[in-house]
Amino acid sequence: MTEIKRQSPVQFKVSPRKTEVRDNWTVTLEYDEEGQGPWLVDLAHKTRWDLQDSKIGDQRPCDLAVPADAGACTFANDTLINRMNRTQTSIYHLGTAAAPVLPDFAGYTDVTESTVFLALFGPKAFFIAEKLTALDFLDPAKQAPFLYQGPFCHVPCQIVTLEKAAEGSGGFLLTCSRGYGDSMVHAIIEAGSALGLRPAGENRFTAWIQALQG
Repeated sequence: MTEIKRQSPVQFKVSPRKTEVRDNWTVTLEYDEEGQGPWLVDLAHKTRWDLQDSKIGDQRPCDLAVPADAGACTFANDTLINRMNRTQTSIYHLGTAAAPVLPDFAGYTDVTESTVFLALFGPKAFFIAEKLTALDFLDPAKQAPFLYQGPFCHVPCQIVTLEKAAEGSGGFLLTCSRGYGDSMVHAIIEAGSALGLRPAGENRFTAWIQALQG
């Protein structure tokens, strides 16, 4: 039987320095000349779930609490839980270890292969975002992490600010429908070219996530 080969919906026009195959995904760990940031990382291989239930607040995905308010997030143990509305939350598994098995509960859907998943972070990352959306990722009234559901490059997206830092630095995660992958990456790379934006591999993303979690 032919083995399944999973394919990211986005492609960077640079050659990877180091890759590995994980769960039938070819994961880029490093690129040549990643620069000093900001960085754009393709996270298509990271497992993502959607959870819907009329009593969503009673659920404990990965033994973590679902936030009480829409737009709030829980971030611990390499897992990010984002409250979307009264009955729905999204769950991102951000670590390098294998994600848990999808729970045996009707409300869960694995959306990994149906969506784009990108991280944009590093020095002046939010200055790039300002060129592509009117959403305020640096809203002083909001404490990271927090979720927005709105347009980015005129595309409906889920966007989570994970870190806010001085002078527009920090970073966020972005998901949208798979069909927008190439167009989304093209727009972001073009908007960030003057600020030194480079594609980066999973190793750099993992270092950032570990630093955020202490």
